[in-house]
Amino acid sequence: MNFKILFNVVPALFLAGCAGNGGGSKDLAPYQNETLSLEERVEDALSRMTLEEKVAVLHAQSKFSSAGVPRLGIPELWCTDGPHGIRPEVLWDDWDQAGWTNDSCTAFPALTCLAATWNPEMSALYGKSIGEEARYREKDVLLGPGVNIYRTPLNGRNFEYMGEDPYLASRMVVPYVQEVQKNGVAACVKHFALNNQETNRQSVNVVVDDRALYEIYLPAFKAAVQEGGAWSVMGSYNKYKGEHCCHNQYLLNGILKRDWGFDGVVISDWGGAHDTKQAVENGLDLEFGSWTNGLDWGASNAYDNYYLAHPYLELLKKGEADEKTLDDKVRRVLRLIFRTAMNTRKPFGSLNSPEHLAAARRIAGEGMVLLKNEGGVLPLDPAATKRLLVVGENAVKMMTVGGGSSSLKVRHECLPLEGIRTAAEAAGCEVAFERGYVGDLRTEFDGVNSGQDLSETRSEEQLIADAVAAAKEADAVIFVGGLNKSRHQDSEGSDREQYGLPYAQDRVIEALSAANPRLAVVLVSGNAVAMPWLDRVPAVLEAWFSGSETGNALADVLFGKVNPSGKLPFTFPVRLEDNGAHAMGEFPGGDSVRYNESIFVGYRWHDAKAIRPLFAFGHGLSYTTFEVENVKADRMSLSAKGTLRVTADVTNTGDRAGAEVVQLYVGDEESTLPRPVKELKGFEKVMLEPGETRTVAFEITPEALSYYDDTKGEWTAEPGAFTAFVGVASDDIRGSVNFTLE
Repeated sequence: MNFKILFNVVPALFLAGCAGNGGGSKDLAPYQNETLSLEERVEDALSRMTLEEKVAVLHAQSKFSSAGVPRLGIPELWCTDGPHGIRPEVLWDDWDQAGWTNDSCTAFPALTCLAATWNPEMSALYGKSIGEEARYREKDVLLGPGVNIYRTPLNGRNFEYMGEDPYLASRMVVPYVQEVQKNGVAACVKHFALNNQETNRQSVNVVVDDRALYEIYLPAFKAAVQEGGAWSVMGSYNKYKGEHCCHNQYLLNGILKRDWGFDGVVISDWGGAHDTKQAVENGLDLEFGSWTNGLDWGASNAYDNYYLAHPYLELLKKGEADEKTLDDKVRRVLRLIFRTAMNTRKPFGSLNSPEHLAAARRIAGEGMVLLKNEGGVLPLDPAATKRLLVVGENAVKMMTVGGGSSSLKVRHECLPLEGIRTAAEAAGCEVAFERGYVGDLRTEFDGVNSGQDLSETRSEEQLIADAVAAAKEADAVIFVGGLNKSRHQDSEGSDREQYGLPYAQDRVIEALSAANPRLAVVLVSGNAVAMPWLDRVPAVLEAWFSGSETGNALADVLFGKVNPSGKLPFTFPVRLEDNGAHAMGEFPGGDSVRYNESIFVGYRWHDAKAIRPLFAFGHGLSYTTFEVENVKADRMSLSAKGTLRVTADVTNTGDRAGAEVVQLYVGDEESTLPRPVKELKGFEKVMLEPGETRTVAFEITPEALSYYDDTKGEWTAEPGAFTAFVGVASDDIRGSVNFTLE
């Protein structure tokens, strides 16, 4: 019998039975009584636990679970990989599948796509939906979302994160966390901190100055903890200041727990702990993994040999570790259990519901970014497009399988070709397909197999020739390419090896552009890519990894059912050398990696060096047009405790309803220390009918003008002159106002 499921279905009966008392709430032990405060319950449970029981709740007992206290009726904790969907069940101590037939989930778009919506309402919908799926599957901790900063286009795990800007990531992560946790499921915000590459990820020591740490790499985590109220945080594999981040005195005990007041649990990444003494003293609360090192080797009775298991117990018994530190860890784990597994008031959740599929489709459609659109190629006009050609392996390759821990098992993934064909044929348009290129033929990851046969007998030359011949006969061509979830592309565990498109896709695109002027390139990726063919292609759409409803969402945008409104959450440089991490810093480094570009990440670097990007941070087009004008401030100076209000009028000047994202940037004109030309400090997504005008308003406080002064170890809002810039991309400013901070 699955006692965890029984506990959640009939919680009151279960608790009463465990207590051995009749069944009335007055007979419950204090820790079982949900009318008492959380801290009262924690202290009561702690007082009843033996030393062995305390240590037992601090480490894994299986691949994804940790022990409770059976004697007291305190249930175990179950984690699941996210952050894009609920991972299928695996064996007790193996990454392979458990063979369940009822664990297919809804795959939601990757977090790059969510960030590209620039819409906190979409983040709330995402968190609510994925939280309901986790709750239905009886999961207590969702291992996500990820908010590590996009430092370089070569990071293989960028697709799991929310872009290059700390303000955007901060505003998008908070609703996700809040809505997940309304389901009685803990969000586990990851990977704390400075996990910006996969190369040597378990050993590399990140060398970064305090300004960059506090201004760029920490704000989204801080927002998730202090505003989102995250119940758990996952440490990262890499080192900082020479200590592994899963037990790092400076990050965990100093910043997270002391400075930010975090009362939740620090969970190790799987196999991220390396030393018992450091794990005990430097802030780790719950150790996960499998086998002894968490990944690939072990001893008999492996879980008891974890660093926070028998080795910790022996230190305690010998008096070489203090119980005060132990009790703090146990309190945190008990809080997590009471908030999740022992919460009898949480909803039941749902899985693969029509509402979740609709949410995935809506988020995907709103996150897709129209990068270029000339000559009216998009949206496709069915009346003028009777013969449509789709080219590209990514039009027929499943993207929910693979990529590392975010790999999922779905009941059905609507592929781009399927979605396009369904929409086109409904409009009387005939659709043909040519593969164009061959990428990765593998279709399996950790026991999940897509069931696809991607074998191909034609040569590269023949594939291109066949695609060109078909393109010459078509009214329009849609090329669906980009990256995939294979090693050295968008995947956990390895970084990209090149900035350009793989599998000779540039050759295919160039040949298609010569064969048919009505060509639209659709990129499926979680990263920026080089586009040497851009001047010969009239339309480019970034479609991301969009989950279960990819094909339908893509068709919605291509045929104009959805007017694109996504904006890039990171910069597309022309060349890799135009990125600060590659121009001035190190990547991937060796034993250490130096962030010499400091605070100048993404658009901050491009602005400082006057480097024109391929596509700027915040860029995204629409099928309609917008004007942003009348940028004003309600005063010319801001007091130390005051608020400055900046307004602008945005008008839909086209003939379609659509949404524009109005963006506020602020620049410091008289700074003692170097500062970016401008930094994002506000944004609002505005939906407008044709001809409609709305006024958007932003409030600027001294806090928004501050920087971290590493010479003093504190945040400083320096008096002087500032400029507020209002625009629709970091390189498309429509108006500005000057003001002073008194």
